[in-house]
Amino acid sequence: MPAVDKLLLEEALQDSPQTRSLLSVFEEDAGTLTDYTNQLLQAMQRVYGAQNEMCLATQQLSKQLLAYEKQNFALGKGDEEVISTLHYFSKVVDELNVLHTELAKQLADTMVLPIIQFREKDLTEVSTLKDLFGLASNEHDLSMAKYSRLPKKKENEKVKTDVVKEVVAARRKQHLSSLQYYCALNALQYRKRVAMMEPMIGFAHGQINFFKKGAEMFSQNMNSFLSSVADMVQSIQVELEAEAEKMRVSQQELVSVDESVYTPDSDVAAPPINRNLIQKAGYLNLRSKTGLVTTTWERLYFFTQGGNLMCQPRGAVAGGLIQDLDNCSVMAVDCEDRRYCFQITTPNGKSGIILQAESRKENEEWISAINNISRQIYLTDNPEAVAIKLNQTALRAVTPITGFGKKQESSCPSQNLRNLELENDKIVPKAAARVPDADELIAPGTPIQFDIVLPATEFLDQNRGSRRINPFGETEDETFPEAEDSLLQQMFIVRFLGSMAVKTDNTTEVIYEAMRQVLAARAIHNIFRTTESHLLVTSQTLRLIDPQTQVTRANFELTSITQFAAHQENKRLVGFVVRTPESTGGEALSTYVFESNSEGEKICYAINLGKEIIEVQKDPEALAQLMLSIPLTTDGKYVLLNDQPDDNDGSPSENRGAESEA
Repeated sequence: MPAVDKLLLEEALQDSPQTRSLLSVFEEDAGTLTDYTNQLLQAMQRVYGAQNEMCLATQQLSKQLLAYEKQNFALGKGDEEVISTLHYFSKVVDELNVLHTELAKQLADTMVLPIIQFREKDLTEVSTLKDLFGLASNEHDLSMAKYSRLPKKKENEKVKTDVVKEVVAARRKQHLSSLQYYCALNALQYRKRVAMMEPMIGFAHGQINFFKKGAEMFSQNMNSFLSSVADMVQSIQVELEAEAEKMRVSQQELVSVDESVYTPDSDVAAPPINRNLIQKAGYLNLRSKTGLVTTTWERLYFFTQGGNLMCQPRGAVAGGLIQDLDNCSVMAVDCEDRRYCFQITTPNGKSGIILQAESRKENEEWISAINNISRQIYLTDNPEAVAIKLNQTALRAVTPITGFGKKQESSCPSQNLRNLELENDKIVPKAAARVPDADELIAPGTPIQFDIVLPATEFLDQNRGSRRINPFGETEDETFPEAEDSLLQQMFIVRFLGSMAVKTDNTTEVIYEAMRQVLAARAIHNIFRTTESHLLVTSQTLRLIDPQTQVTRANFELTSITQFAAHQENKRLVGFVVRTPESTGGEALSTYVFESNSEGEKICYAINLGKEIIEVQKDPEALAQLMLSIPLTTDGKYVLLNDQPDDNDGSPSENRGAESEA
């Protein structure tokens, strides 16, 4: 080791400027050493603190590894192998925690403690001796100044003696303190080297001991375990890469699809619609009332489950029941100027909920699915096949179709009912007439009109007290004064189903064929919306009246009605053929089909009775005979026969005399 600079003790008494200059160098070195020692101690304390933190961290890590098993993971299936591996790692971490705790103790004893002792003992001693040396030097300077002021002429021996003694004591004190100070500074040059290396020796020994014990503890058992864990991680990584590649390819395929998948109504004209659904799911807008006249629409996720319509808000764990679909009805509706709305009605006829789909395809598929579910198809063994069969025979799913042969065997009882009853014994059986083909009755491709009955709110002016002008040519009841004087006034509740042009009015088969085509078109296109109206039969006209505004939607002269009949199996269906003149000089034939709340036979009987009244009014005697044969009300109007109760109006008390509503 190279020689160490030191202060000469022999020069302490002389206290020359050269000695003082060398002393200042040693003092500067001691100050620098003090600052560095403080910084080094902070670094070593940080290492010791980190080691203590490692002990606490490994202890916490071990607990967290064991806590994995207790976590209630929603997708924790197949984690048994991971749990067992983490248990073993927890045991390893506990053993490592013991080693970390021992290393922290060794660092405290062999690294931090020596540097603290060096700072508190050696550096503090040098600082204290420096202060004492400074005090002694000041006292010596003061005594020498006092000694120098002694007079030359009159010397006071006693005073001189006292001053000399004071100088001697001060010089001795300075000499002694300087010797101690010089010795401490000289020794510090050796002690600082020891103080710098001794803590690092303790640190190195502690680390070596830690790693050595760790190697001895884990080298035998950990190799095979770590190898198996590495293999497991590698296999998981391979699976992850394969799955990531699949997802990447799938993502590219999904992104590269046509832009129409993002468009709500990509094919408005003719979207591909599946009408055989027995379950359906997707987002719909639900209409809710927030006040007397205010409503809100909320976008929610709906799905069918068995015979129930369920709703699940976004973020909810499960869905809730919204509507029981068994035996309910569904139809498209117009609501608040929104498109693709439909309404679900309960079996008892009460209006249910109103929903809005995002496209025409979704709207019609929801209507088809709910319609299929309402028939309880889902309870069958093969609901998909049943749904396909029912939609293939859509007409039979709505109402039975009577064969032409069967219709021909039993002639229509609606027309000329009273004549048939009076002349029943005179009827001579005739050979069955040829059943006309459908093309002979109705031209193929004839358009069907479904909206002859417009919503009443379009014609209702609630803000005007005076009578308004109807731009559509519709009239109110006051424009028909003959209604008050008519001998016959019968009111029926009906729903317009459709009308179409026909070729002939020579047979009632044209009415049956029109019924078949209208109902088939409604079933195929899922047109379930109908508007309720009042059908008023008088002795002169047949009028269709809006029940809310009493506006007459349509008016037919009885003389223009050439055929009328009720369906032979579905008693509520009724139709009639109207002959109207054209501007070209010819005549047009149109068939109108209705569904009544009562039996269609009653409507046919009322029409037949009105036509008979028109005929007998030309002969007063025949009119009197007819009035005697039919019961009248107190005001002289005819009463319809009501020998069979209505399906929806079974209470006799609800039949109101001459104006019984079916």
